[in-house]
Amino acid sequence: MKIYFLGTGTSQGIPVIGSKHSVCQSSDFKDKRLRVSVWIHDENNSIVIDCGPDFRQQMLSSRCSKVDAILFTHEHSDHTAGLDDIRPFNFKQGEIPIYAHQRVLENLKRRFDYIFETENKYPGAPSVKSIEVINNKKFSIGNFNIIPINALHGNLQVFGYRINDFCYLTDVKSIDSIEINKLKNLKLLVINALREEPHHSHFNLQDALDFVTLIQPEKAYFTHISHVLGFHEEVQKKLPKNVYLAYDNLEITI
Repeated sequence: MKIYFLGTGTSQGIPVIGSKHSVCQSSDFKDKRLRVSVWIHDENNSIVIDCGPDFRQQMLSSRCSKVDAILFTHEHSDHTAGLDDIRPFNFKQGEIPIYAHQRVLENLKRRFDYIFETENKYPGAPSVKSIEVINNKKFSIGNFNIIPINALHGNLQVFGYRINDFCYLTDVKSIDSIEINKLKNLKLLVINALREEPHHSHFNLQDALDFVTLIQPEKAYFTHISHVLGFHEEVQKKLPKNVYLAYDNLEITI
């Protein structure tokens, strides 16, 4: 199984439009971050978690040629705004299953009503099959056995996903001990680490480090990184063994 980081940035991405911050001016490709998303694939299966406004660019950069399903963590635009750009996959594959909390599915239906039309639908519109994700209810997509992980993004419920021995959690601020019990014996954990200063709805760097210490995965990668965290290479030098900053277009094999 391969994990490909399509984007590792926050809702604004890096560089931030109009910013003169030194990280936004960096020439290091690891400091340039699209909106957060990840592609999980093997020889037979291909799924994407979140479909943000950079989706088209991410698919071209990664050379992803098939998407069997899209899993959504929550409804914020940096995780959903690229849904229209699944059309090329529809033209090749037909209808694409999308998995999300029922609240998120309803949100997508309001915002992308033309995708969910059942009568007089425009022939070129994307085509999806909505599947509700329910906490504590496992599901499978091909060879991938998936366990939803319930967490809070401030006061908003979000889902992370454990896929075999890999878990992806983003936009997390708090998580119950019952959910933490689902994260034992991970080979790879991906978790958000926004910045050094505390934030009302995201793990900061210390929160993320503490979470890694609690979970004890073989390796951990941080994502959903803002420019104020600092330069990639400088931050990486300060991290413990087996803890890394992810960056766009990084691919890891489990």
